[in-house]
Amino acid sequence: QVRLVESGGGLVQAGGSLRLSCAAFGRTFSDLAMAWFRQAPEKEREFVAAIDWTSDTYYADSVKGRFTISRDNANAKSTVYLQMNSLKPEDTAVYYCAASRGKYIVTLTQDFGSWGQGTQVTVSS
Repeated sequence: QVRLVESGGGLVQAGGSLRLSCAAFGRTFSDLAMAWFRQAPEKEREFVAAIDWTSDTYYADSVKGRFTISRDNANAKSTVYLQMNSLKPEDTAVYYCAASRGKYIVTLTQDFGSWGQGTQVTVSS
């Protein structure tokens, strides 16, 4: 079982940037695909971005060109990042890091076996 801990959320003005981090504890996840999801109030959790074990990436259309997912597998400790630029008020949500059950990119919540506790991102207009 892997435990994921997100950090880096906060309040930012529209047009600004934030960088989210996700650290894994309990096992290495360098061989797993990872992803970020988000959930706004009264909305379903939605896919944001994913990265596979080779660092190939995939993005939701709503964030493509603005967000960048990356991973650092150095020293057997893995961290996944989400760089968010040109933020919009509609990006406001709790952002969750998730570890999939395999190597390759998936985007459905049921394909992910481990989740972080979430970090709040609020974008003011």
